[in-house]
Amino acid sequence: MQQPEAGDKNRSIPSPCPPRASLTGDSFYTRRCITEDLSWSLVTVPHLTELCLQHIAHNFEKNPILSNLLPEHQKKVVEKLSTSLPLTVTANTVSHEEYWKRCCMERWQVCDVSNYGDSWKRMFFERHLENILKFIIPNTTDPEQVLELIPLCKEYVRKLEINQFLPPLREDRKEESHDVSDTEEDAEISEGYMRHYDLKELITALPHLEELHLIYDVKSCGMNFEWNLFNFTELDCSNLAAAVKMCRNLKVFKLTRSKVDDDKIKLLARNLQNHPCLLELDLSHNLIRDPGAQALGKLISHSKLEILNLCNNQICHLGAQALAQGLAESSTLTSLNLRLNFVEDKGGEAIGRALLTNTSLKCLHLGSNNLSEPTAAVFSQVLAQNTTLTSINFSCNHLGLVREASSATVCDPLWWLCKTDLEPVSKPQRQMHPSFCILAMIIISCEQGRDCSRCQEREGHLFCMKMHLPYLLHVALFIGLNLSLRLWAFEQRGIFPLGN
Repeated sequence: MQQPEAGDKNRSIPSPCPPRASLTGDSFYTRRCITEDLSWSLVTVPHLTELCLQHIAHNFEKNPILSNLLPEHQKKVVEKLSTSLPLTVTANTVSHEEYWKRCCMERWQVCDVSNYGDSWKRMFFERHLENILKFIIPNTTDPEQVLELIPLCKEYVRKLEINQFLPPLREDRKEESHDVSDTEEDAEISEGYMRHYDLKELITALPHLEELHLIYDVKSCGMNFEWNLFNFTELDCSNLAAAVKMCRNLKVFKLTRSKVDDDKIKLLARNLQNHPCLLELDLSHNLIRDPGAQALGKLISHSKLEILNLCNNQICHLGAQALAQGLAESSTLTSLNLRLNFVEDKGGEAIGRALLTNTSLKCLHLGSNNLSEPTAAVFSQVLAQNTTLTSINFSCNHLGLVREASSATVCDPLWWLCKTDLEPVSKPQRQMHPSFCILAMIIISCEQGRDCSRCQEREGHLFCMKMHLPYLLHVALFIGLNLSLRLWAFEQRGIFPLGN
């Protein structure tokens, strides 16, 4: 295109568009505007409100003004927020469950919100705090990492489940040698340095904490295994006892699989006496013996405990007698679990006699305690008087009547009732067998059930399997009908007159 020379006023610059054509006839010229973005349209231009909300979400970390927006605008901003924003910004600002649901789903594969009161925000902060506590190394990890999180999560944490406590690093680790024995005696060496993280400052700063589940253990230690990695030391126990005592809203306390012995349980029991809110105490899978059980017996009568779990410890008859004394004085305990201990008949009878006066206990588990017929005899009297008990478990004991039959060893406690033939019954056998009185409320275990032909004839070991309360009516009707028919048959044959 020829450009006009400078100073030439008579020459005009040609227009980039051709001159408008005349509108004569059917032909006319149409001007087209071609943009660089072929997808551009006035329809896609967002409203000013949308642009503002996008700007707020993009700059939320610098200016979190969520509370100043309308509810419908808050929801749109929250949907655009990134889950990587610092907790210092979102913890006390964002309360929308949808945002915290996204945070949980992106971080953990399994998210059962029903275990957290159906609150995604509570789930996030509880699990986030638990993950931090599991990997704290004393004298190495900065304690401010936990202290800075307390103001952010203290209003949302109701329960803590910590299944690992790492020990401090040893600078003077012993040199590896083939002469060093790998036994549990190593656990007693240098116990002073085995100080785990002290929960006192954290627990006392959580005003709504109601459940605390602890396991002093180390996961995935691999080739760095040492017995002292699994120590729950005296210092740990002292710190924990003081922390639990100061946690006045605590309702459930579980300390399991932590090698808690008698000395430690005595310290814990003293600090838990007269606790205003504690309702459930779980000390299962530890090393508690009779002295520790005696301390717990005193705790039962000096607290509001409703559930006590002492499964898989080393409690013998003396400890069971102490627990029975506390049970006789308690008016709140509703469940007692002594499964996998060494109570034996002396302890079982003591617990049974305590239940003659106790009116609060509803569930009792005495499975695998080497109990036999003397205990069953006491509990037959208990069931005749106690109207509170709803469940008793005597599985894996020796309550059955063991006697020789013609073809097999009969070990069913209801053996005399299961007999298919009407044979004469001697006078001592006219009295009801103690185990018979227990009916379906007691779960009876047949130690030799696989060798008992009569039990096998009953489908699924009817009298050797667990009988739960829904089947109580069915079993009671069966026993009553069976007994009535037998007494009638004996009367007709003149063998067992009803008048005698």
